[in-house]
Amino acid sequence: MSTWILLRGLTREARHWGALPDMLRAALDGANHGAPAADTAATRVLTIDLPGNGEYASLRAPPDVAGMVDFVRAAACASGAPGPYYVLAMSLGGMVATCWAQRHPADIARLVLINTSMQPFSRFDERLRPQAWPGLARIASHWSDARAAEEAIHRLTCNHRDTVEADLNEWIAIRESAPVSRANALRQLLAAARFSAGWQRPACATLVLSSRADGLVDPACSAALAAAWSADHWRHAWAGHDLPHDDPAWTVERICAWLVQPPVDSDLEDAQSDLTDE
Repeated sequence: MSTWILLRGLTREARHWGALPDMLRAALDGANHGAPAADTAATRVLTIDLPGNGEYASLRAPPDVAGMVDFVRAAACASGAPGPYYVLAMSLGGMVATCWAQRHPADIARLVLINTSMQPFSRFDERLRPQAWPGLARIASHWSDARAAEEAIHRLTCNHRDTVEADLNEWIAIRESAPVSRANALRQLLAAARFSAGWQRPACATLVLSSRADGLVDPACSAALAAAWSADHWRHAWAGHDLPHDDPAWTVERICAWLVQPPVDSDLEDAQSDLTDE
């Protein structure tokens, strides 16, 4: 049995993954059809919340990413699922996953990073685009107003707008059932801003997925990270920062293709990713 651990980003939790966990599990189990019985086992998908979010909303968020790694690592161990783990993580979760892979390389079998950013590979104005600052200010000023805050988050992170009202109803219900405190949100933001990864690439195979139309984090951050680590990198044409929300099917397809195919030649990367972006 392979175990996938999914880590979300700033103030988000397991339920914000939407359909992706079930889609990923089904796709991975489907890919095992036809293999010898001894080699087949159901894929386990664990959506572990960062401290201060979701299941752990009542906890104080650590002031640094390393503290989040310690928490997530302990939660993975407590689940009873054996490692090494396959880790899919986005944004702040991607920083936690990277730190985990660099500090404890034996824990991680494969790493998928979505729309993340980190020092020393990217500048502050790339990691948090200036055009997003007014939206972030609005979110902060309306933090106690669930609808206003979630509407601002949706506008800032999602480009798929067909389901906006259903999304907002779901996100407001999540916020009301497990509210993230303003203090925890600030601690997570500061931890993300201060985080700096090591130059050494993770020992495990790494896939970087990014959105060309990300309005929160400059996609140059993902490109710089992939280039520094010689990691496979695929770019989505129109999705926003929350790529798993905007196009979960594309996200799962790219992960499954990466698991079974040799690395993409860098000269062909853009041409091939453009063909699969629609």
